[in-house]
Amino acid sequence: MIPLRDDIPSNTFPIVNYILIAANLAVFAFELSLGRSLDQYIFTHAAIPVQVVSEGFTAGQFVKMTATMFFHGGWLHLLSNMLYLWIFGDNVEDRMGHFRFLVFYLLTGYLATFAHIFSFPESTIPLVGASGAIAGVLGAYLVLFPQARVLTLVFIFIFIQVIYIPALVFLGIWFVLQLLSGTAGVGQAGQSVAFWAHIGGFVAGMLLVKLFATEKANIRY
Repeated sequence: MIPLRDDIPSNTFPIVNYILIAANLAVFAFELSLGRSLDQYIFTHAAIPVQVVSEGFTAGQFVKMTATMFFHGGWLHLLSNMLYLWIFGDNVEDRMGHFRFLVFYLLTGYLATFAHIFSFPESTIPLVGASGAIAGVLGAYLVLFPQARVLTLVFIFIFIQVIYIPALVFLGIWFVLQLLSGTAGVGQAGQSVAFWAHIGGFVAGMLLVKLFATEKANIRY
């Protein structure tokens, strides 16, 4: 399933959401400029579970965990993440206000990273991608807009359909798929896709959204 748009209009200009998307695109452009030295750069500047566990939550590891949220492993990884942030982030920012949304986004991103590190503490694979923070946004969206509808591109064997799916169903299916994929990797040394970061970010978003969201969508911060 590929989301195309939702049917919830935003009452405020989602400046933070757009800045986050622009920042991710800019960092990816920088990654492309590194050429063959990209892998070494990622290993030096991204969060690696075994290093975080051995060094503890130092200022250096905090910087790496922040950088991790803006690195991506390829065009598909980047574009899929930005598509989800584009569709769901504006409405969540609308309900939280700009500053609160930024804090929420980063906080759920850190918690998602910790969820992955807790699941694979001995992994030597760098953690890259905005997926954990975006999963937090998805969790918040589910709580705030369960009755929203998501226009979705659905592939059924050789047939392609474009249909509206309730957000509760769309995001519920997304979470179940992450959970199934994550539990399938339990006991391994690591995973190439950080499913437990997705799971942790989503759950964190659902639990924390009420602390950040306002009752009205037109309040600015």
